[in-house]
Amino acid sequence: MENVLRPLIVVGGSLVLTLLVGWIADLLLKRADQRHQGVPLWGLLRRCRLPLQVVMCTALLRGSYDQAEIALDHSAAIGQILTLVLIGSTAWLVVRIATAIVDSSYSRYANAHRDPARVRRVRTQVTLIQRVVSAIVGVMAVAAMLLTFPAMRAAGASLLASAGILGIVAGVAAQSTLSNMFAGLQIAFGDMVRIGDTVVVDGEWGTVDEITLTFLTVRTWDERRITMPVSYFTSQPFENWSRGGVQMTGTVFFHVDHSAPVEEMRDKLRDILRECPAWDGRDYGLAVTDTTPNTIEVRALATAKDADDIWTVRVTVREQMIRWLTAHHPYALPRVNTADAVLPPNSHPNGNDARPPRTTRGRAVEPPRTGRG
Repeated sequence: MENVLRPLIVVGGSLVLTLLVGWIADLLLKRADQRHQGVPLWGLLRRCRLPLQVVMCTALLRGSYDQAEIALDHSAAIGQILTLVLIGSTAWLVVRIATAIVDSSYSRYANAHRDPARVRRVRTQVTLIQRVVSAIVGVMAVAAMLLTFPAMRAAGASLLASAGILGIVAGVAAQSTLSNMFAGLQIAFGDMVRIGDTVVVDGEWGTVDEITLTFLTVRTWDERRITMPVSYFTSQPFENWSRGGVQMTGTVFFHVDHSAPVEEMRDKLRDILRECPAWDGRDYGLAVTDTTPNTIEVRALATAKDADDIWTVRVTVREQMIRWLTAHHPYALPRVNTADAVLPPNSHPNGNDARPPRTTRGRAVEPPRTGRG
């Protein structure tokens, strides 16, 4: 009977104590979150309840299973498994706590600062720091798990002796990975590109959606995702429309006939922009920028508060201006000129600059011939 009750008491007591501590910790964090609503840390720490309970339960079982006399034939294996679970759950708890602290700091910074560029920069840095911390904790947890095996501890001396050669080989083999990791850190702290920035890469316009230590994801206007190595942004030129301010100036080009009413087009552009909610009212203009034998090039210019609004302004101006020209000034649209060319004075219809033949009393007189026959 004792062999049955002792394991039940040890295991049941560990589970009950774990649930009780987890419930008390969650209750205290909930009350702290209600008292300090401006500090999101307490609410974020409530996410650590599950890893905390796993750590406590594993630690209690690891410390008391010897007294429980459970599976004496496999006591060493059970102890090893509990140790591995304890290391893994501890790493999980540390990552959750670090994530809660980082998210709380970023939330307070975002609420205190109204500059979108600075907020995106801090968000990028915080995200990469969080990933670095998670990677370091994970590597340390795996190393600690391996060191619990006697064979791995015995091989430690030989591994340290060959660490230099292995480091060189690993560095050469993972050259691209290491370069991407350093490029990710350079992007995070060099303020080259941030999460939420509007960029143009390889002719694709989109918004930076995610930045990791090795790759960067750009969400295009048609909801596609372009994944690129972060080293691209440190070695190749790209356009960052959000750097230095989000206000933008857009242009729309029209090819119209030489007889197009430029002044009326300028007035129509003003009327279109006044009715367009995306126009920020800072500036506009219309000017003839080029000419060809058949058309003239007219450039319409307008401003907006960000990249999304400037796209709306451009398509609105292009659509309504063409519609207005078609309805009120169709002659101003480009056309193919099929009229006969006006000949210069004293020119022959056949292209020969010859004088008209001499006449004598109404009859044409041929010019005298020279030479034979």
